[in-house]
Amino acid sequence: MRRAAVALAVLLASPSAPAATPVDDARLVQAGDTALRIEIDGVADPARRAMLMDWAEEAARATVLPSGRFPLTSARVRIAEIDSRDPSPVPWGQTRRDDDVAVLLFVRREADRAALRADWTAVHEFAHLAHPFLGDRGRWLAEGLASYQQNVLRARAGLTTPEDAWRKLDAGFRRGEANGAGTTLERLGRRSTMRVYWAGAAYWREMDLRLRRDHHGSLQAVLDGYARCCLDGTAHVAPEDFVAALDRVAGTDLFARRYRDYAAATTFPSLADGDAALGIARDGDGLRFSDDPAAAALRAAIMGGDVAPVSARARRSPR
Repeated sequence: MRRAAVALAVLLASPSAPAATPVDDARLVQAGDTALRIEIDGVADPARRAMLMDWAEEAARATVLPSGRFPLTSARVRIAEIDSRDPSPVPWGQTRRDDDVAVLLFVRREADRAALRADWTAVHEFAHLAHPFLGDRGRWLAEGLASYQQNVLRARAGLTTPEDAWRKLDAGFRRGEANGAGTTLERLGRRSTMRVYWAGAAYWREMDLRLRRDHHGSLQAVLDGYARCCLDGTAHVAPEDFVAALDRVAGTDLFARRYRDYAAATTFPSLADGDAALGIARDGDGLRFSDDPAAAALRAAIMGGDVAPVSARARRSPR
């Protein structure tokens, strides 16, 4: 979540809504049995409104699950333009969970389509729709998931290249490594933001890798199964219960077991095993990518294709 000030409204509306149809000066975007309603505040120019709607729709479609639907069946979202000293095209985004779920995106008035497409904030906030409210103890899980997904999903949608997505992930990991050692991750809450976001992203990268290498699955497929069996966007769920539900969907004990290790850690997690599996090596401020076929295939699977979604029914016992 970025800081600044004002509103984007995207509503996951009724399943019967037609794809990308303007309704009462809004737009409904259909994805499977869910639909997204995009509204814009305070923008009079029709061409500008249409451009902002096109941008928001593209970012939202990046978060469609392997089964072809948005994570939630009901959520709200709004776009508003602001003046800001922050040079970012989208100085602030937020996902709120009051009586319903709302995604708010605040856009600089002069930001053009190219600048908005290059920005990660919208996909980050839409990625939050795939998990329930996890509280301060689970903030590292929530922000870590959105930080991992903002790169993976943007690469899959063609909003960035896979190589750039890996580099941006690594840049985040470097910021996390430099920040906030000495306190357990679950106790950091809203302190040491870089470690919270990027140690969390390291957890989800590890889950994705382990699911793909050891369980013939993927993080995207497990999140899809969770969305269809268990997700309540306004519920306050203990982080232990969230990861236990993911394990039931996946048929593993992986999420809960590694959750305990990460939550109790006082330093940034090691990336060595994951980097080796992906054929990624740091080279100064950049990365080198191995030509090893297995590593290249794993990188391509994460940033490109995906395995089929798991069953919508959560399994009752881990393997």
